Order: sequence, then C-alpha cells, then structure tokens
Amino acid sequence: MTVAAILADKGRSVVMTTASASVAEAIAVLAKHEIGALVVVDGMENIVGIVSERDCVRALATGNADVLQGPVGAIMTHSVVTCRDADSIDEVMKRMTRGRFRHVPVVTDGRLAGIVSIGDVVKEIGRAHV
Repeated sequence: MTVAAILADKGRSVVMTTASASVAEAIAVLAKHEIGALVVVDGMENIVGIVSERDCVRALATGNADVLQGPVGAIMTHSVVTCRDADSIDEVMKRMTRGRFRHVPVVTDGRLAGIVSIGDVVKEIGRAHV
C-alpha cells in the first residue's frame, strides 16, 4: 500500500496558509475545514512550515491570548517531514510515530501534491485488512 492509494481515495486538495497569517486566522481555518493542520507556504506555494492544532494549543499555553494576533510563522514547525506518492503507508506511519506528528505533506516533483494524516493511514490499513 502506498501514499498514492490514500490520495486516490481522499483527493489531493490541501488547505494552506502563510507564515504572516495570524494564529487566530489559522485556528478559524482549521475549525472551518475540520482539519488538524495547515501547510504553510510562500507565495510560490513552496512549503515553509506546518501548523497544527497542537502548535496552537502549546502557543496559547506558554504565552497568553496575545499569541492569537501573532503570525503563524512564530509557532509553526519549520522543519517539515514530507513523503512521496510512492512511499509505503508503513514507512509514513513509522515517520509519524518517530516524529510524534499526525500530518505529512506529499511532495511530487518538488511541489505540494497532497497531505496524509494518521487517520488516513489507519483508514487505509483497515481497508486492507477487511
């Protein structure tokens, strides 16, 4: 099983934001789309980070409500682990477990091509075992 199988089922759309967007704006987008992470991109849609619900909660816990008006770039994860369509689901799951994160952007030919979550991986594994 590969990442391509997950994307064939769920699609390749990715909800993105910029590093200059406010944390409050990012939280609103997460809630609107009922997702756990946003890929942070520059003007050319190159990945520059990822911001998750967990990042937002940690920022609020260590700061104060002022963090909501601050930029996503201040709280995002800068070093983003990515995967490719051809990567096995097992390998992606191992990366998620080792890194303790739940979302991995998919990159094809240097461009953002999708995103997989731990829920997507578990769902696909469940299908394979039915």
